[in-house]
Amino acid sequence: MAEVELVKCDGCGLTEGCTLAYIASVREKFEGRWLCVLCSEAVNDETVRSEEDITTNDVMDRHMRFCKQFKSPSSHANTAEELISVIRHLLRRTLELPRKNGSSSLSSPTSFS
Repeated sequence: MAEVELVKCDGCGLTEGCTLAYIASVREKFEGRWLCVLCSEAVNDETVRSEEDITTNDVMDRHMRFCKQFKSPSSHANTAEELISVIRHLLRRTLELPRKNGSSSLSSPTSFS
């Protein structure tokens, strides 16, 4: 059985248990930074949607600034309610902004309140 290690996302701060091989592959893809699945998708989506020529590192920096806006200064910065708020915001943003090729990553818009 593969060894599992807890790793904290450099974007949102969420902690996940992942295999060492998976951690290494994510860090290789994101220039040494660890990103959870949600942040990875947000960075990938932003890279695809961006109309300007932008590096992965620039997109990650932009995403990390975005995540910091939603972090509370208290020790309870990663409450479920805050995480849901961030996910809702990311989904709305994905639905509202067209991709470079004009298609949406989701098949049909859904209402998020």
